[in-house]
Amino acid sequence: MFHRLTIKWKIAALSFGIVLASVLIGEVLFIGSLLRIYDNELGQRLLVTARTVSQVPSIIQQLSNPEAGSVINSTVERIRVINGVDYIVVMDMNRKILTDPLQQDIGSISKTSDEAPAFAEHTYISEARGSLGVALRAFVPIMNKDNDRQVGVVLVGKVLPSPWSVVLANRTEILMTLLLSSLIGVMCSFFLARHIKRQMFDMEPGEIAKLLLERTATFYAMHEGVIAIDSGSKVTIFNDKSVHILGVKEDGIIGRRLQDAGLDDQLVEILKSSEDVYNQELQLETGTILYSRVSIRVREETVGAIMIFQDKTEVAKLAEELTGVRAFVDALRVQNHEFLNKLHTIGGLLQLNQQDKVLEYVSEITEQKEELTRFLSSHIQDEEIAGLLLAKINRGRELGVDVMLDKDSKLDGIPPKLDSHDLVAVIGNLVENAFDALTEVERKQIFIQLNQRDDSLIIAVEDNGCGIEPEEQKKIFNKGFTTKAGVARGYGLHLVQSIVEKGFGSISIDSSRHKGTRIIVTFPM
Repeated sequence: MFHRLTIKWKIAALSFGIVLASVLIGEVLFIGSLLRIYDNELGQRLLVTARTVSQVPSIIQQLSNPEAGSVINSTVERIRVINGVDYIVVMDMNRKILTDPLQQDIGSISKTSDEAPAFAEHTYISEARGSLGVALRAFVPIMNKDNDRQVGVVLVGKVLPSPWSVVLANRTEILMTLLLSSLIGVMCSFFLARHIKRQMFDMEPGEIAKLLLERTATFYAMHEGVIAIDSGSKVTIFNDKSVHILGVKEDGIIGRRLQDAGLDDQLVEILKSSEDVYNQELQLETGTILYSRVSIRVREETVGAIMIFQDKTEVAKLAEELTGVRAFVDALRVQNHEFLNKLHTIGGLLQLNQQDKVLEYVSEITEQKEELTRFLSSHIQDEEIAGLLLAKINRGRELGVDVMLDKDSKLDGIPPKLDSHDLVAVIGNLVENAFDALTEVERKQIFIQLNQRDDSLIIAVEDNGCGIEPEEQKKIFNKGFTTKAGVARGYGLHLVQSIVEKGFGSISIDSSRHKGTRIIVTFPM
């Protein structure tokens, strides 16, 4: 039955049970304390009564008279009634009982085990169990003031009340305490349960466990690296992709503080900062990553941070794959237009019965295509780069741009730290920027050179376009900077510079206004 309750009612019931148990324990301790206080007060009252009896002159005088029992008994009985005690027993030094409330033990010898110290002039209080129950008794010696000799002992006793009788006597106070404590306990338990339920976003433990499992599985299945920390800078998430990208050991990282997790100092500073950043680059010893860092906030309070990052090489490969598909589509579109124009020319010559001209025209076209294809096949060993160059030359023809490839161009291998995707991005973006610079020029020319040596690879792209202003040359590699209108601008040359840094290369610009621009990229081999 209990396990079917919601977490709110479970917390409320548990809290109320704790409060009720605490109140009951408190009541028991209160009753025990009350009994101790009662015993102390009763003991003092019994001592006072016993001292009063021991100092009555008539009792002291009559103790030496064997027949004075009835006289002493009447005097003592009045004192017993006035002081509200159960019995007062007066004994002479022979331990003969001279007074007794029931008068049945008068004249007999007392055999109480705890009375001996009293006959040695000691005053004390003791407990004894009798037929009426446990009694508290006060013993006081009776002294003859004339000769300072002990002449007897006074024993004053009263039966102690049982705990249950104390409870009944204080039942009103006890019931009120229980009622008020229970009422306060119920209210506090309910508010505590409601507060905890709100802190858990009104979710049940089963739902939280399911959400935790799903979240963990999701983070570990992601293709991006994910690192999360709590408000105390302890690592709470460190998925498998993070281990792969950062090249660290996963064992022992989760639960440790950032400073002790063995991560790069730059990563630690970024995660500990309070600023949210998106799509930023970071150069680490293991490579370059693209990351976003966001603070985790719950009800306007920062409770941690999360960083999601990717290996920039993988991002670049994906981007270049998409760019390569677009380049192939553009190349096919250009060739479609080019061959349609050629077919129209051939069709016109056939209608004019110029068969010789048709053969000559076809031979010329074939020779041009084969010459370019043979050159690229023999000088450019990478098929992706050769395809890119062919596509750019064909696109130049469509746009009326004379794209020329240096006859001494050669590419036998890829520089260290780079791959063909990186070189495609560099050449493609430089040529595209050259196309954009030729909008105001009548005779449009682009010159491409790939010069591979034993120690370096030089990529040069030159145009006779509008040129770049000196103050703009310092900004063209900044992310998002552009002098052209339109969206998605200002990223091409920034990507080129990132690849140059990745390959430990260099880049230089030689540009003059209205004369053209030459950009040279050099990579060590």
